Amino acid sequence: MKILTFDTSLDKTYVTLSDNSVFLADEIIENHNEKYHSAFLIPTIVSILKNNKLTMQDIDVIGTNIGPGSFTGIRACVTVARVMAQQLDIPLVGVSSLEILSKINNSLKKTVVVLDARKQQFYTAIYENGKEVQQPKLTPKEDLLKLSFENSCVISDEVSHEVLKEISVDTQIYTRINADLGKYLNNIVSQKISAARKDEYLWAKLKPLYLQAPPVTISAKNKN
Repeated sequence: MKILTFDTSLDKTYVTLSDNSVFLADEIIENHNEKYHSAFLIPTIVSILKNNKLTMQDIDVIGTNIGPGSFTGIRACVTVARVMAQQLDIPLVGVSSLEILSKINNSLKKTVVVLDARKQQFYTAIYENGKEVQQPKLTPKEDLLKLSFENSCVISDEVSHEVLKEISVDTQIYTRINADLGKYLNNIVSQKISAARKDEYLWAKLKPLYLQAPPVTISAKNKN
């Protein structure tokens, strides 16, 4: 089974291609000059397929990060994934950023993932023994600081790390670790699809995980 996964929602663009758990390609793209990394998604997919002498018709499953994260990045990968899966009539598996990041924890401790959502709010989720025990949600700072972090591995970004220092909670900052989040995503998709019902991952069911409303920009022309 050939699985193509991609993620433009977090700090970089991750694109992977696997065949029965063997990775055929694993690309990580950072921002380049003035271009945001998601701009390289389609060219990277095309290059990976060409290098492996494959076409999109050879892909059996598509997986993507549905957020939370960069609104631009979420729109990019969800839109591309939906169009591809619809045209190919193949399963489309969506995975949250927080579930992907939880795989950084390789200990037996429960995992708490905390990401900055701005305006004194944070995206949080909790995982234990590979299971989601608190689904991703938007958490105000005052509630975040009341959470129990005892015997937990806390995965965060830079902003959340500084906030949790206020209550002496240490975190693993995912952007400093340089973990291969693309492989984590691919592995999660592989596990989900292997246990799925035939109609569980239809392209039309995939929705971006917006835990708060996207920012709205009003042009100066519209203001007048």
